[in-house]
Amino acid sequence: MLEAQVIEYYTYEDYRQWEGDWELIGGIPLAMAPSPLVTHQKMAAALIWEMMNQTMECEECFVVVEQDWKINEETVVRPDVVLACDDPGEEHLSKAPEIVVEIVSPSSARRDEVTKFELYAIEGVDYYLLGYPEDRKFRLYRLENGRYRKEGDFTGGNYRFEGKHCAFDVDFSRIFSRLKR
Repeated sequence: MLEAQVIEYYTYEDYRQWEGDWELIGGIPLAMAPSPLVTHQKMAAALIWEMMNQTMECEECFVVVEQDWKINEETVVRPDVVLACDDPGEEHLSKAPEIVVEIVSPSSARRDEVTKFELYAIEGVDYYLLGYPEDRKFRLYRLENGRYRKEGDFTGGNYRFEGKHCAFDVDFSRIFSRLKR
């Protein structure tokens, strides 16, 4: 009980004043790790290119990188990559993206695999894609009845994303071939 009295809670207005890279989950500030490794960035860039190439014709959807998503006054996250559709936000994302991608590093694993996994399911993110640069794989989850169901581990091959606004294929083989360069 003493811990609950000692922990300070912050809001979006506090978050806006901070220097550096932070996330705010349930009123608790969480420092983001220093710049990710090159393999992290290459994996994200290859996926971004693939997603943007596949969704270029969709006028309602867009891909953004490390963009704040303000869930409420006490929770602001900054996923590595998102596919958002029909979001009117200008300063930050204001509604649940259709796809959230987190590239997992040792320092972010618990937050990505547990905390954000639960948070994104609660918030209604249709697809949660975790990338593992060291293992050269993606782990994909799809939301069904408020819970994530694992679609599979991808080290190659294709997957068809069926969004509310558009459907498209991602060629994981092409993503991983770009990492070798």
